[in-house]
Amino acid sequence: MHLIKWIAAILGVYFYGFWVGVFAFLIGGFISWKLTGGLIGYIGRANGLGSTAAQRNVRQALFLKTVFTLMGKLAKADGRISEKEIAHTQQFFEKLDLTPEHRKEAIRLFKLGASPDFSIEPLLKEFNRECGRSSPLKQMLMIYLIGTATADGGLHNAEISLLRHISQSLGYTEAQFQQLLAMTQGQDHFSRGQYQHSKQQHGNYATRESSLDAAYQALGVKKTDSDAEIKKTYRRLIREFHPDKLMGQGLPEDMVKKATERSQEIQSAYDLIKKSRKNK
Repeated sequence: MHLIKWIAAILGVYFYGFWVGVFAFLIGGFISWKLTGGLIGYIGRANGLGSTAAQRNVRQALFLKTVFTLMGKLAKADGRISEKEIAHTQQFFEKLDLTPEHRKEAIRLFKLGASPDFSIEPLLKEFNRECGRSSPLKQMLMIYLIGTATADGGLHNAEISLLRHISQSLGYTEAQFQQLLAMTQGQDHFSRGQYQHSKQQHGNYATRESSLDAAYQALGVKKTDSDAEIKKTYRRLIREFHPDKLMGQGLPEDMVKKATERSQEIQSAYDLIKKSRKNK
């Protein structure tokens, strides 16, 4: 596409002279610009977001491949795949409403990742190459993986070590990894319905305090942060989990439901924090 402007310039100079060649160069550049997506396409490519349906399809397929394979690796990280981890994986497949063919492929990838001699390094490099500039996609990948690791009720050292390695490969610092881990676990507090339960326990101070602690954890903020700082963090998280934004960057449509659930948990956490501060 970028050759158009040079071809136009050469032909312009050859047949009509220098200034016509310059004008032809500009016109050819504009045509090339439009054909490659214009300003929106440029911004998308500069941020690694992709601007075409073909690029999004590639990212969607790679995201699913990476999730299922790394889920298998994580499930086997502590030496065995527990019944809870198997149940969590099955529920995950059911939520995606996979076709029989896709479900078969997902199971194959899970088993591939769980095999002792499988190396995740090439897969991580491929993911970084296609999706590495998309922070929301990387965050969603980590959220799915943390959910897999905690499916049996806790985090084993081997699982934490593998999650840390994956996060570092994706460009997270240790502090960012710890914050993401805490945020995801805090958001899970709400997804298990503890927030709704705590609203009914008006007389139980310990329960309310526990829910409030989880609310701050879910947003990745501290009790000492100002209202303005908490509101800024809340708005950023809501933007990051916006379904349209995630789908535009390559998150498979079936997996957007998880992002929507996260948005609801973040909203619930923020509402609880606001209420608690208003009552003080």
